[in-house]
Amino acid sequence: IGDRVMAFVNYNAWAEVVCTPLEFVYKIPDDMSFSEAAAFPMNFVTAYMMLFEVANLREGMSVLVHSAGGGVGQAVAQLCSTVPNVTVFGTASSFKHEAIKDSVTHLFDRNADYVQEVKKISPDGVDIVLDCLCGENTGKGLSLLKPLGTYILYGSSNMVTGETKSFFSFAKSWWQVEKVNPIKLYEENKIMAGFSLLNLLFKQNRSGLIHNIVDKLIKLYNEKKIKPLVDSLWALEEVRWLSSF
Repeated sequence: IGDRVMAFVNYNAWAEVVCTPLEFVYKIPDDMSFSEAAAFPMNFVTAYMMLFEVANLREGMSVLVHSAGGGVGQAVAQLCSTVPNVTVFGTASSFKHEAIKDSVTHLFDRNADYVQEVKKISPDGVDIVLDCLCGENTGKGLSLLKPLGTYILYGSSNMVTGETKSFFSFAKSWWQVEKVNPIKLYEENKIMAGFSLLNLLFKQNRSGLIHNIVDKLIKLYNEKKIKPLVDSLWALEEVRWLSSF
């Protein structure tokens, strides 16, 4: 009682009071602000798990991350900087480029032909693709993978329906998804994976594993190797739900 804490909650986080099991609660480091703590667990644990637990990031590898200006994208870039000689390719909307240009090695507009741009720099492709978009980007990501490379789908923002997305745009994105043939993966020595942190925590009971990851991340934070980036702060009454995730 009285500790400053951050926590994972399954849903209903946009509230003045939330309830979650103790195993999902962590003390906030003394030097971390509440706003940084709000941006820390989900973004950095997701990025760490994908890079180090799923894709086994090592020295000299290359990573392509979509939505490089988002919370997970920036966490990926920071964590990659803790490993020597990792090249980070990122896609983002052009208006974000000035703010994030120093966090990635090569930055492309999300609407540009980033496949050809990546291949100009790295003809063999990349070792890891982190895809939160889905749709046509699935096939593009797989095409960019080197042998023994890992493609990880951790979101599908191009397929989310809401006020700005019609059923037809959802159907278009669905049909654009690459139909993956296991034999093709075998022949090309490529790895395809999916990652959902909330499912891992709340459906698959891996809170112990996540606790170890949070401990490692807090150590990196205390060593000033990573830091959550907060763009802006909003009062609860200013937040309006435009779509359901």
